[in-house]
Amino acid sequence: MFFGIEWDTTTNWTFAVSILPILLKGLVITIQATVVGFAIAAVLGLILAALKSARLKIISWPARLITEFIRDTPLLVQLFFLYYVLPDYGIVLPAFLTGALALGVQYSAYTSEVYRGGIESIARGQSEAARALDLSALRTFFVIIVPQAIPRIIPALGNYLVSIMKDVPVLSVVSVLEMLNVAKIIGDRTFNYLIPLSMVGGLYLVLTLFASAAIRYLDTRLPKQGIPLR
Repeated sequence: MFFGIEWDTTTNWTFAVSILPILLKGLVITIQATVVGFAIAAVLGLILAALKSARLKIISWPARLITEFIRDTPLLVQLFFLYYVLPDYGIVLPAFLTGALALGVQYSAYTSEVYRGGIESIARGQSEAARALDLSALRTFFVIIVPQAIPRIIPALGNYLVSIMKDVPVLSVVSVLEMLNVAKIIGDRTFNYLIPLSMVGGLYLVLTLFASAAIRYLDTRLPKQGIPLR
């Protein structure tokens, strides 16, 4: 007995081994949704950061309003909107893509602020030197400023990568068979929730530890000093 729960070692280990391949399939979906969602968040967040940094208020203010709207509305509402409302207007997306898009849009509001902080940490002399070399504002931003800002914000971006990973189970509401949804289905069919849910918790722990180690590795490897202008 463990914390008041009867534990048949042989039977439970056999059950755990039998459901592991199914959970690993759900794990693949979880990883895919995390990667696609983070890629969308990273790209869209950079675009929002660039728009918010624009000198023209007609460009910067709408970007700020969009960012606030995304950040202040729940992920679940955005997911339902994409999955149930867009089809009424002829836009039908697969459940997986809808879920990854919802994750990406939600976290783009947060990554845009991370980008903004990294961009503002770059010395103004870099932009002034780029203008002296007759570089366009667009080229200065993406070739001079962004490459210097990204190494400085790797830890913050990594935190949001882990957060996206832990939010993937929300996609189960639109029938995405990610890891936790698979564990719930197994529990519903076998009336044994302890083992599949415990295994999911362990797999998430491994994923999180691996992602954190990779982030720390990148943070120590990427140079953080300024780049020379020629």
